[in-house]
Amino acid sequence: MRIFDPHIHMTSRTTDDYQAMYSAGVRAVVEPSFWLGQPRTSPASFFDYFDSLLGWEPFRAAQYGIAHHCTIALNPKEANDPRCAPVLDELPRYLAKDRVVAVGEIGYDSMTPAEDTAFAAQLQLAADNGLPALVHTPHRDKLAGLRRTLDVVQESALPPEHVLVDHLNETTVKEAKDAGCWLGFSVYPETKMDERRMVAILRDHGLERVLVNSAADWGRSDPLKTRRVGDLMLAEGFTEDDVDRVLWRNPVAFYGLGGRLDLDVAATDATHEGNSVLRGGE
Repeated sequence: MRIFDPHIHMTSRTTDDYQAMYSAGVRAVVEPSFWLGQPRTSPASFFDYFDSLLGWEPFRAAQYGIAHHCTIALNPKEANDPRCAPVLDELPRYLAKDRVVAVGEIGYDSMTPAEDTAFAAQLQLAADNGLPALVHTPHRDKLAGLRRTLDVVQESALPPEHVLVDHLNETTVKEAKDAGCWLGFSVYPETKMDERRMVAILRDHGLERVLVNSAADWGRSDPLKTRRVGDLMLAEGFTEDDVDRVLWRNPVAFYGLGGRLDLDVAATDATHEGNSVLRGGE
């Protein structure tokens, strides 16, 4: 089983996770820029973070046989902090980098006017740079948040087929699908989706434009949830081709829209098995 996790925050994971992910079949990941858990005090802290997503994390992942790409953005939660506003002006120089495959995470957290402004501006940046967009739907009042999201997408220069709407569930999937967007689902131990709900959605709504991710981060989360979904799909009667479509070909198709996806990994399996540069230094 080959797996592409299209939304995972490896900055908050250990190299043990990379090794376990490789053993489970993960060969590629996309790491969206996100809120680090406490307020940032300067735009410069974003730039250090973006640089690590473009340099350190691809190197670290490659030691374990995994291709790493990222998405870059001012995320919705931090869009509400005036200290972060200058980040929008600096995004174009990061969006030009080779391993940036989308603009994201963007969208809504609390659905404020500041989030409206940042969301619309970054959808325009995606269109200007020929990139798709990864959109975060709010954790609260999800259906209202989705509808507001789809309205902003409809008004933007970015076509819906270049938009991945993430953190969907049973209440939001149909409207996102009807709008023509790609459909993202985060499978989590206690919140968001679980494996059985995910497989039920696949049975009810089909496999087209569906991406399944672990969204693993600092909190209680599991970077192997993608594998667990694949195993349950097989147990519930889906074919190996169905699993490959959801866990590999769909994320490749979406993140390939910008023309920058490179799934060749510098590290060989031999490097992964016994000679990792990181093992001597961590």
